[in-house]
Amino acid sequence: MFTGIIAGTGVVRRITKKGQDAILEVETALSLDDVKNGDSISVSGACLTITSLLGRIFTVDVSAETLSKTTLRTTGPGERVNLEKALRANDFLGGHIVLGHVDGTGKIIERTPRFGSVVFGFEINPAWSRYVVVKGSITVDGVSLTVNDCKNDRFYVNIIPYTASQTTLSFKKAGDEVNIETDIIARYVEKLLLGSAIEGTNKAGSGPQEKISIEMLTRYGFIK
Repeated sequence: MFTGIIAGTGVVRRITKKGQDAILEVETALSLDDVKNGDSISVSGACLTITSLLGRIFTVDVSAETLSKTTLRTTGPGERVNLEKALRANDFLGGHIVLGHVDGTGKIIERTPRFGSVVFGFEINPAWSRYVVVKGSITVDGVSLTVNDCKNDRFYVNIIPYTASQTTLSFKKAGDEVNIETDIIARYVEKLLLGSAIEGTNKAGSGPQEKISIEMLTRYGFIK
């Protein structure tokens, strides 16, 4: 699990195809002294497993599924990527809960300087729009961002100079693809409210549990 607070960037040295999968080799100035083989690392928002370490260079295996859902499928040598090491139990949760399970790619449709910051507009799969709300959180290329506005299949964020300087967003432009992960909490809430959770039994074990619905929440005083 991650927070979306990027710790540093890395440069892709090599990407080697392995059947439908690939091996990605990344070099970074980020300290890797506290990680080991088998640890998770977020590479531009995708949760991957470190398979080897040599100084400032590490490799990760990238599955066909991950390649199909992320911009890593078109990544080449020399390309810069955002990096975040896995969250520890005693770390600050500075961004939001990020799993590194990318929903898919979106496209930058706007990049507008504004008062020292930059407003980015993104176009995403319309099916994800219901998980994007004003003042809610979203992850773009591994970066935890706050949604300023959203309309249909588009949303907008404000990138402050510090965030731009510490991430690959500093050189992203209109037309570029980015990795998108919507808020996992929104997905769980939706499933519960729609009553599509797996049925269990009640405490007495004598029947199915009551599914969460607007009517049930109102009946028990959660909504007035």
